[in-house]
Amino acid sequence: MSQQGQAGILPLKFRFILETPLGLLVDRGQPLHFIGVGGIGMSALAEILVERGFSVSGSDPRDNSVLQALRRRGVRVFQEQSAATIEAIRTTAAADPQIVVSSAVPQSNPELVEARRVGLSVVHRSDVLAALINSQDAIAIAGSHGKTTTSTMVATLLAATANDPTAVIGGIVPGFGSNARVGNGRLLVAEADESDGSLVKFQPSLGVITNLELDHTDHYADLEALIGTLQQFASGCGRLLTNRDCPVLHQHFQPSACWSIESADGADFASIAVAEEGDGTLAAFYEQGTEVGQFRLPLPGRHNLSNATGALAACRLEGVPFEALSQAIPSLSAPGRRFDFRGSWQGRLVVDDYAHHPSEVNATLTMARLMVSTGRSPLPAVPRRVVAVFQPHRYSRTAEFGEAFAQALGQADAVLLAPLYAAGEAPLPGVSSGSLAERIAALHPALEVRVAADMQHLAQDVATLSQDGDLVLAMGAGDVNGLWDRLKALPGAAVVTPLAA
Repeated sequence: MSQQGQAGILPLKFRFILETPLGLLVDRGQPLHFIGVGGIGMSALAEILVERGFSVSGSDPRDNSVLQALRRRGVRVFQEQSAATIEAIRTTAAADPQIVVSSAVPQSNPELVEARRVGLSVVHRSDVLAALINSQDAIAIAGSHGKTTTSTMVATLLAATANDPTAVIGGIVPGFGSNARVGNGRLLVAEADESDGSLVKFQPSLGVITNLELDHTDHYADLEALIGTLQQFASGCGRLLTNRDCPVLHQHFQPSACWSIESADGADFASIAVAEEGDGTLAAFYEQGTEVGQFRLPLPGRHNLSNATGALAACRLEGVPFEALSQAIPSLSAPGRRFDFRGSWQGRLVVDDYAHHPSEVNATLTMARLMVSTGRSPLPAVPRRVVAVFQPHRYSRTAEFGEAFAQALGQADAVLLAPLYAAGEAPLPGVSSGSLAERIAALHPALEVRVAADMQHLAQDVATLSQDGDLVLAMGAGDVNGLWDRLKALPGAAVVTPLAA
């Protein structure tokens, strides 16, 4: 991306002034309008800005709990995205609005077209986030996997230890009930998304990289291109904290500090598992090779242990005592759509997960199998089998990682595939959920694999293929998270037990 950003989007920094230690503030006389304000990244920024006293509006054709919460906080939300929306804002505001877009907003969006036609300033959401990050002490968490969970953990730990952080997270933080938090403390915690390369604008006082492997092949030609972007991000960080267990990070980055869950030798921070169960992990925490205490993480899986260790290390680097952190660890929960229990349906435990890369699918299924094998689970019951319901996300990702997806999904007792979610991509010849099913069958001939024609048939396949006592694990970044609602709507459905609030 050029310095001017995408398609004429200008940097926002010249429109900000440093007013308080808490952040760079836009001229309060100029409204901000977010196109697609319900997006997980856009809504967090809108919430923070409106809470800090700015005039904020947005548009989104959806109607969900995130948008309802924004309305309650004073954000004016338009459900129709049209040229008329821009006109309505201009005629009711004291000044012309500044338009905020994300990479998900197409150039053909009628609001964006109208905004440019009438000469309104258009900025990218990453410029707004950069202005917040660069204006105060900030922890920015990047990486191919685990950045939402690690960001959630950092923000939760800081809040639980009276550090009152501001947070901008790419998922709903259970302890906050939101993907954003406006605090009065010294630190801001932000998730730094690498998908479009815009994180190079961020200059946090502490940068964290959880791991690195090729993804977002629609944007990065190869792993080297991704490494180069993250190295540019790292060069802008005051200090850099990385995961020593990731070979790419170990080879290509020179951090200020590192963490490990494999060995305490040579690591600044380490968590070594003492006992790994299906409902959590008991671990010893080390600093500079010396054990300083033990903790029990209430989230199972080695990937969660690594995320938690990175979060603990970040907090320690910011001066939070380990004793205070250890008391806060029991309050940790995964963010929304990360092994998110939706409820019980006819004796099946239904879980929603955002896994959409082979490494994420592998980690999620490994964790699920740990519950079966140890007879312990954070769910209301211990599952007897694991039924993987997977929705491939993007043609480019499915083509690049088809074999790896097939290997990872082989851990399940049965696999149901939803129609591929294109995410705006044009189809690629020979790439589909059916072609992935063929790869799975070739690697695991004894495994039952089905491909649903549509989302309604997917729910019916779950009803007929799964059994009482199964864990139905819906994975993907598309609309497969609607499976729970479709199961509830099936004729003759038994009483369901949704997750308590």
